[in-house]
Amino acid sequence: MSNVTTLLDAKSVPEAKAALVCPGRNETYSYKRLREEMNRVGLGLLSLGVKKGDRVCIYLDSSPEYLISYFAIWRIGAVAVPTNIVYRGKELLHVINDAGACTVITDEQGAGIIAGIRTEAPTVSHVICTGNAVNGTVAWDSFPPAPEITRAANCSPEDLCHIQYTAGTTGRPKGAMLTHGNWMTALDTERDALRLRPTDVYLGIYPMGHVGLSWGLAVIRAGGTYVMMERFDLDRYLALAKQYRVTVLAGMPPVIHSLVHAPPGTEDHLAAARVIISGGGQLLPAVWEAFDRRYRIPVANSYGLSETIVIGSGTTTLPEYPHLTKGYQSVGVAVGYTEIRIVDSADPDQELPYGECGEIALRGPAVAKGYWNLPDATREVFRPDGWFLTGDIGFLDADGILCITDRKKDMIIMSGWKIYPTEVENVIVRHPAVADVAVFGVPDERRGEVPVAAIVFKPGMALDEKELEAYCRDHMAGYKIPRQLMVMDALPRVHGWKLLRRDLREQFSSRQRGAAR
Repeated sequence: MSNVTTLLDAKSVPEAKAALVCPGRNETYSYKRLREEMNRVGLGLLSLGVKKGDRVCIYLDSSPEYLISYFAIWRIGAVAVPTNIVYRGKELLHVINDAGACTVITDEQGAGIIAGIRTEAPTVSHVICTGNAVNGTVAWDSFPPAPEITRAANCSPEDLCHIQYTAGTTGRPKGAMLTHGNWMTALDTERDALRLRPTDVYLGIYPMGHVGLSWGLAVIRAGGTYVMMERFDLDRYLALAKQYRVTVLAGMPPVIHSLVHAPPGTEDHLAAARVIISGGGQLLPAVWEAFDRRYRIPVANSYGLSETIVIGSGTTTLPEYPHLTKGYQSVGVAVGYTEIRIVDSADPDQELPYGECGEIALRGPAVAKGYWNLPDATREVFRPDGWFLTGDIGFLDADGILCITDRKKDMIIMSGWKIYPTEVENVIVRHPAVADVAVFGVPDERRGEVPVAAIVFKPGMALDEKELEAYCRDHMAGYKIPRQLMVMDALPRVHGWKLLRRDLREQFSSRQRGAAR
């Protein structure tokens, strides 16, 4: 048997201990209560006819019910299809129909949206509502308590338990097929990488519809306590960190950036923290260094993807080995059973030597089986020998430490010169007037592409294009200098963290069209 939910069956954790805390609702779920709710909802799904292998869509805001839904679906051998409550009709419909979901778990708001698309979703037989049973839904609370002993469905490590749809920043989302074996590997790898223990308290901010949830599950796997936030707010984040004496902080580059610029005294709120996680985008070295010097909290700067359940098969810097940061530059070393190699983007069979930039390939037991219903897309990046082509560009040094330089699709080629946006961003963000920056390429008739810088300035400060050019010329080769400047109030990001360069290109084009009129 290989069912990931057996992590809740461990007898070594006191049943009364807090497993999940939801401060927004003043609710605490002990390990016993979480297990009981998992079994109750799991048996409820079975009573509706959900079978092993059936897909069940979760359409909720981050909540205890979201976490319980995962466990309940996995418990009976069904397949979780998580989504985000910010999805609207057509976005949700695509996921439901692509996955062939038979059941949707949602709330009253979601039930109204589903009612509007129900006729276009022929595979959906039941909608479960965590609130009042509206629009013909089944009430979450209508499922009776489960017997004391409810065994997990017998699953193999290769059995599918999760279809994770990618963020869709470059087109229609694809469903990464994740298995019980993938998840068990990921939770143990994250537990080991962070040296998690039963005394740890984790403050989680990642949307539960995202594989970043794995960090919270890894804490539960270790017998610790997961304190959840529905969405990030700096003041609330700091208050909860202090109130619960949080030892492991979820973070991402914008969060760490906010902490760097937080008022004096903020350090006191994070006094119990022994590590902060960063991922989902590049942590600029200048920001990382400033955070380190101010807070002295090690950063687990992590690299992974939906297709690898974050660092299930990925890399991270380890808190007890500060040399792995390579001067605030790296995403660390392979953890768990991960293998890494750098390959030629044009010929993935050709491995590149240490120090040479190429496409990052990962291999390990947490790599997804492929993309749901997309055999061509699967063959393109999931190689027959087990290597997964990430689409990211980077290099390994002689010590096996990985540095990311860019996304393959984000690389700018101007007159044959290759320009990596993050390299340029690392220079510009060091200017005292700059709060945030993103560099992207736009078409150019003569040179193919040229770089443009979108900049958010600090209050009361600014640069014009000539000043930006002069600053850049002192710090980088001339061909890398942005040809135009786009001033913005904030950069567009998925759920506030993953940068959307596509949106920047569209905004730039719109401004150009407006200026031409």
